Amino acid sequence: MSRKPSPQRRTPRPAPKTGAPRKANPRRRETAPVGRRIAATGAGLLTMLGLAAMVVVLAAVWIYQGPGPAARSGDVTTVVLRRGASLPEIASSLEQAGVIRSSSLFLTAAQTTGAARKLKAGEYEFASKASLSQVLAKIRDGKIVRHQVTIAEGLTSDMVVDILMRAPELTGTVATPPEGSILPETYQVQRGEDRSAVLQRMMDDRDALLDKLWAARQPGLPFETKDQAVTMASIVEKETGLARERPHVAAVFINRLRQGIRLGSDPTIIYGLTRGRPLGRGILQSELQRETPYNTYLITGLPPTPIANPGKAALEAVLNPMKSDDLYFVADGTGGHVFASTYEEHERNVAKWRQIERSKAAGPVTSKTPLAGG
Repeated sequence: MSRKPSPQRRTPRPAPKTGAPRKANPRRRETAPVGRRIAATGAGLLTMLGLAAMVVVLAAVWIYQGPGPAARSGDVTTVVLRRGASLPEIASSLEQAGVIRSSSLFLTAAQTTGAARKLKAGEYEFASKASLSQVLAKIRDGKIVRHQVTIAEGLTSDMVVDILMRAPELTGTVATPPEGSILPETYQVQRGEDRSAVLQRMMDDRDALLDKLWAARQPGLPFETKDQAVTMASIVEKETGLARERPHVAAVFINRLRQGIRLGSDPTIIYGLTRGRPLGRGILQSELQRETPYNTYLITGLPPTPIANPGKAALEAVLNPMKSDDLYFVADGTGGHVFASTYEEHERNVAKWRQIERSKAAGPVTSKTPLAGG
């Protein structure tokens, strides 16, 4: 009798024990610590790079804005950067003068900040320990040293040229311009500037001022041209140094010119003798009678040219004179003048002046009846 095969019994697996630890994946155990190490190493490198970059930035800021070298002598260092100098030449000049420590650092700073193409030639003064930033900014902004040339009112053109030729910061030579063509003023100049350019500025300024004053002049003046007004202004300039008197002195001479009376101005005699150079003494009686184109005791009207370079106040006084009938004036002994409308009154004023002269032992009187206290 056949038997059915009995089914195979499966041996039941034992249930996992509660709380028994699972076996770790060997691959995980190897890779996880390596990743953490790489991440930690990367973070450390980044931190180190950041710190290094910060140190570089701080060093650059210190070099750029920190104190520079001390001046070798005094409180400032003067450097002249020639026109057309290249950036390396500028850097080298500054380093040689002791203004900066390194020309290479200056070149880098100039190129980095964009100042390289904006640097200007000229004479510069740098304070002791000026930072690289301050040095670069001064040259970029063109804050050059400015010198002054002062032209006083009443100087002749020859005297003005003498002043220009004596100015050590200027260059070149210059010819004497026409008398009265310069505006007396204080002019700003820079080292290396050409004398002819400075003189041209003086002449241009006079032309601009004269055009303005001529356009606003008082009507009815006895001048046909601007040059005649300048000639009259030069006489007024030489006759008085007091600003308050110029309009009054101008009125006297204009009144005399209108009436055909000779101007009788002593400064015109001196100009005819010396081209305006001081005599160093009083005018002699013989010189009062000497015939020159400028002797307004002998000629009628204005002399042929100005006798000096009048200033703004004298030009204004001539083109807008005071309203007055006076025809005479003479020194009053106090630095000013006393005015008169009649010859009789003028003679009394002259007598008083002569008495003052005698009391001060000022020397002999050279003119019998001075018309204008020059």
